[in-house]
Amino acid sequence: MMGGNRVREECITMHQPWASLLVHGIKRVEGRSWPAPLRGRLWIHAASKVPDSATIKAMEDFYREIYAIHGITDLKFPDRYPVSRLLGCVEVVRLEALTDFCWLCEQPQRLFIPLEMRGYQGVYPLDKKMVEAAIRGLALVQCPQAVKFPLPDAHDPFSLKPGSISLKYPEYKASKVELSSSLIAVIVGATAAATQFSKKNQTHQATQPM
Repeated sequence: MMGGNRVREECITMHQPWASLLVHGIKRVEGRSWPAPLRGRLWIHAASKVPDSATIKAMEDFYREIYAIHGITDLKFPDRYPVSRLLGCVEVVRLEALTDFCWLCEQPQRLFIPLEMRGYQGVYPLDKKMVEAAIRGLALVQCPQAVKFPLPDAHDPFSLKPGSISLKYPEYKASKVELSSSLIAVIVGATAAATQFSKKNQTHQATQPM
């Protein structure tokens, strides 16, 4: 976002393990209960709640199944899921076409050393000093499979709204059934993750440090 001639860096706080999965390029779609307030770089901060092992295993198993659809079986998950840390950033490119508020994310970058900080509700501006320190420690992430979210296509019902999911490999364009099944699975995961940000939870979390 712009304020005069100054670029404001935006950040969002997410629970683990979703925060690290997004920064590591495994999770590509972030489900929310509101539309993306920006397009461009979005910093990812991990909330203070320590994830339990069952949740981590469930999400890792979920993404193993998603990538197995396309023959990828050697996913490298994060070694750890730190909390109360700035983890890195992604580029929010647009909203997914088939749902209300699924943010499509590309170009993940992670910090070699996550930076300790407190998070806040919603999308909030990142402190200038924190931005300067974070930029120096960023590294591009090698995603398990290159994905490019295309521009809307008026002849494609999957992209009547800005954005749709499509792999940039020609062989996947031949079968809309296969594409639809993987797309729906990703949407289901993103929507499920979004439930953590329901109004009920937001009211509870507003009184808790992040």
